[in-house]
Amino acid sequence: MNALELKNKKILVTGGSGFLGRQVIDQLCKAGAEREKITVTRSRDCDLRVLENCQRAVNQQDIVIHLAAHVGGIGLNREKPAELFYDNLIMGTQLIHVAHEAGIEKFVCVGTICAYPKFTPVPFKEDDLWDGYPEETNAPYGVAKKALLVQLQAYRQQYGFNGIYLLPVNLYGPEDNFDPRSSHVIPALIRKVQEAQSKGEKKLPVWGDGSPTREFLYSEDAARGIVMGTQFYNDPEPVNLGTGYEISIRDLIHLICELMEFEGEIVWETDKPNGQPRRCLDTERAKHAFDFTAQVDFKQGLKNTIEWWRKHA
Repeated sequence: MNALELKNKKILVTGGSGFLGRQVIDQLCKAGAEREKITVTRSRDCDLRVLENCQRAVNQQDIVIHLAAHVGGIGLNREKPAELFYDNLIMGTQLIHVAHEAGIEKFVCVGTICAYPKFTPVPFKEDDLWDGYPEETNAPYGVAKKALLVQLQAYRQQYGFNGIYLLPVNLYGPEDNFDPRSSHVIPALIRKVQEAQSKGEKKLPVWGDGSPTREFLYSEDAARGIVMGTQFYNDPEPVNLGTGYEISIRDLIHLICELMEFEGEIVWETDKPNGQPRRCLDTERAKHAFDFTAQVDFKQGLKNTIEWWRKHA
């Protein structure tokens, strides 16, 4: 495979100071990029919902890796669907347009697993992306991010713009977002167990009934996949990034309790939403297209994440 040479390239990483972004920057540097030539946007000083900020951000760059997103778990998706739709659509669509106008060499867009239809056959294949409407609680966010795939394909067709679209499964790892108002399932459960332990509580309430399944990708693996896609992938079709390992929420919380030595009772709050019934990706396209496979064992990744949280809580 012919690699895109990263040395001497000016690279914009939107959301580069975030949980995934910091890992992507580390992996870019391992792959030959120079840290001083990597630009990071932060929402507090560069609101990408403003067109002029997007234009300034892409000016004189060679590669754009778009990670920035307004994102959270089921709670945030239920509370702020309009914001999640508008913010993610407007950031992405403006960035793609101004990157094309600025003659950017390559645009890497990181999508979301929430874009898949609610009842996608497992494992999710990229070709199933348009076979139905996303799960309702995630739909505004998922549809907004999926629209960016359409835009990239249209700009490739009309303008020859080299934009690729990667679909990482649910991420986890050290430095994740542990804010209970907006965190995803693994940090939310780790924090919940820790707080129950610190208060001496013997019961642990968990949303749903434990039946949904999820697949999780360690953040360092995800970052490596994104950089490999940046270097080696130049086709219009979306590509899943995952592990192919599926675990139920019930088994997940039992594993977290075991690793954190919590021996209380789990109480399932069945009046709360489950979210999508199953999530697990077919990862063959990434393997064939740019030789990506995940490397971090799930149990080890969870241990690393729990250790980080205990140090920083």
